[in-house]
Amino acid sequence: MKITATTVALLAVSFLALAQQKSKIQSKPFSTKDKTVIVYTTADSTKSRLTQTDKLTFTASKQPLEYEVSVFVEPKKTFQTFMGIGGAITDASAEVFAKLTKDKQQELLNAYYDKEKGIGYSLLRTTIHSSDFSSGSYTYIKDGDAALKTFNVDHDRQYRIPMLKEAIKTAGGKLTMYVSPWSPPAFMKSNKSMLKGGVLLPEYYQAWANYYVKFVKAYEKEGMPIWGLTIQNEPMATQTWESCVYTAEAERDFLKNFLGPTMKKEGLGDKKIVVWDHNRDLMNQRANVIFSDPEASKYAWGMGFHWYENWTGGVPMFDNVNKVHEAYPTKNLLFTEGCVERFDAEKYQFWANGERYGIAMINDFNNGTVGWTDWNILLDQNGGPNHVGNFCFAPIHADTNSGELIYTPSYYYIGHFSKFIRPDAKRVSTAVSRSTLLSTSFLNTNGKMVTVVMNKSDKKVTYNLIIASEKIVVVIPAHGIQTLVY
Repeated sequence: MKITATTVALLAVSFLALAQQKSKIQSKPFSTKDKTVIVYTTADSTKSRLTQTDKLTFTASKQPLEYEVSVFVEPKKTFQTFMGIGGAITDASAEVFAKLTKDKQQELLNAYYDKEKGIGYSLLRTTIHSSDFSSGSYTYIKDGDAALKTFNVDHDRQYRIPMLKEAIKTAGGKLTMYVSPWSPPAFMKSNKSMLKGGVLLPEYYQAWANYYVKFVKAYEKEGMPIWGLTIQNEPMATQTWESCVYTAEAERDFLKNFLGPTMKKEGLGDKKIVVWDHNRDLMNQRANVIFSDPEASKYAWGMGFHWYENWTGGVPMFDNVNKVHEAYPTKNLLFTEGCVERFDAEKYQFWANGERYGIAMINDFNNGTVGWTDWNILLDQNGGPNHVGNFCFAPIHADTNSGELIYTPSYYYIGHFSKFIRPDAKRVSTAVSRSTLLSTSFLNTNGKMVTVVMNKSDKKVTYNLIIASEKIVVVIPAHGIQTLVY
């Protein structure tokens, strides 16, 4: 066939028409017409644990009155794309996992990573060599080996790598995995110890950048793709365990002059690099220093943050997350760690621990966060193992004496998000009319809207869920959390 200018023009018009038609199909507005709302509930002093408690249909809605409690959802207003929710498989988690029977191991894997049987985790964090949640300190090289000739991850083959592979398998063959170091090897640091802070010595900047590359390539050779990495866990904390201090300028310069260029040179330029990885209190200053430097900023996918800024006795500083989002809208925000500190076996079912998760997740998502990662997914009946006695809670504990798994309220609160909001969902404008409730909504790619509502009060609350001119009326128990899927 002879190709003429007219033919080319007609083909172009046809292609454009098809593209527009496809776009219209994809951007079909959300509607409540003929929709059924399935309500799942978890609540204190009840047996409801991610339990379907209601099935409702929308009716006509009039102007809500001041004395009514309402949740307003506006599907036309969408925000960040959801990345996922998950937790960390640490050495501690893997060591405890190895002590379980095969049946209990599978129960745990299903509980976290199976979308139907469990809560469908899609994110995974793990450590570059040891953290406090290891049975002891270790690295992947012999002491003093700056050339990294002795580098190998054989240590991780006993417990961690097998569990990571089982988690990926249970999740359907794919988990978005990122990695974090707690400290460089002792000889690379000013205090000659992996513990108690210290700083990375300038003469080892390149060797340490090479170390990340070696780790990523070693894990990927094992068939475990690495999505990205954080530069340093908690870079402003001098801890009794593995830790290393970076000022904002030091982290900026290490990223700009060493880690970023080295990852790119080694063919790993597609790996996402996350800065900060510490509490909400100082995140704005860190963002200002790193993201305002074009050469450093080009290597930074975004910023990770934790929730421990309340160690001073204050309240969580959720607004700082929003301020970073406002100032640097092209940078992503990822919650990289949170856990309930100071383990106490008497408080396995302490409800406020679960509520802490719900409050944080709703606020962080509403302030622009794209993903949310809990700390250890599994610990033993002592809140460990932890080689410096920093025992904490996990959503699930294993009693290694009885072999039983203990599910805490935190597991169910996280599940109200992770089970129903799936990767690539879009956050949707949501607001509440009373401070007793918190809420957030996401629209999944399959067209299903998910609205999470949390009641922090001591009394049950009857509320309207209002979308345009339609509503449903829902009752949420005291100290309860609900997920509405419609």
